[in-house]
Amino acid sequence: MIVVLKQNFMQEQLDMLLHWLQEQGIAVHQSLGEHSTVLGLIGDTAGLDTDLIEAQDFVEKVQRVQEPFKKANRKFHPIDTVVGVGGVKIGAGNFAVMAGPCSVESPEQVSEIAAAVKASGAGILRGGAFKPRTSPYDFQGMGNDGIELLLQAKAQTGLPIVTEIMNVSHLPAFEHVDCIQVGARNMQNFELLKELGRCNKPILLKRGLANTIQEWLMSAEYIMAGGNQQVILCERGIRTFETATRNTLDLSAVCVIKEKSHLPIVVDPSHATGVSRYVKQLAVAAAAVGADGLMIEVHNNPAKALCDGPQSLTPAQFDDVMRAVNQVRAK
Repeated sequence: MIVVLKQNFMQEQLDMLLHWLQEQGIAVHQSLGEHSTVLGLIGDTAGLDTDLIEAQDFVEKVQRVQEPFKKANRKFHPIDTVVGVGGVKIGAGNFAVMAGPCSVESPEQVSEIAAAVKASGAGILRGGAFKPRTSPYDFQGMGNDGIELLLQAKAQTGLPIVTEIMNVSHLPAFEHVDCIQVGARNMQNFELLKELGRCNKPILLKRGLANTIQEWLMSAEYIMAGGNQQVILCERGIRTFETATRNTLDLSAVCVIKEKSHLPIVVDPSHATGVSRYVKQLAVAAAAVGADGLMIEVHNNPAKALCDGPQSLTPAQFDDVMRAVNQVRAK
């Protein structure tokens, strides 16, 4: 349930309403906008008398919300949320590009790529230290050593870093990481989401390859219910019957998320297609449809990459993509 207050309400009136709601066992999320104040009522609101609340002269309207996600719901929070990642803003017109290798492989590799993507306009360095792989025989990442190499690249370039967490037990190693990524396979790892809800770091939440938008938003709700409101959604393609690409990029999800939620959403065309030559067109399309950013894989030698080389761009190709995306955003 949401309660929209009139513009000229008195603080004493609001305090009395909040106190009464708390006595009813209802938690209240306040969203203070420039033109309106919205109270999001969380809990068992079935027994609340909406007519009684709406009868208060400082209340504009009361509306019941049917969706199970509350904190991620735009009805509760009409203003777009802006999430800061190491000083880089994402959301509400702030567009950010995260770029870097699928997996960290060596000091030279990550340092060279970090410098290249920064020169082309990327604001955040992405790189995998822990890598979930379908085959147990594939390269699994460098683990803690990979995070150290990312931090070294951050010190050299000034780029904040985002990297994926696989297990709650790894959380201490992420102390100096600017943004923690939850991969598609862990989107419904609810114990991990609960723990991330208790940390004070931005969380990049990727959509599961077979999950609906509502399930995705419910996973965001797990994090936000724990107290961490710094959630960035990432559309990375879903599994369909099509085999020409690795996944099917659902750009309509950007439109739906913008309607249903206030959270920022970025698009990952690299994982969506698995084919580097398709990345440019889909990156441009994502910017045109209103995404708040992009996540793109870049490798200095894709042919020799230890992970996902076929979908990785060279630094020169990434520079070309950035120019095309900037042209679209300037229109």
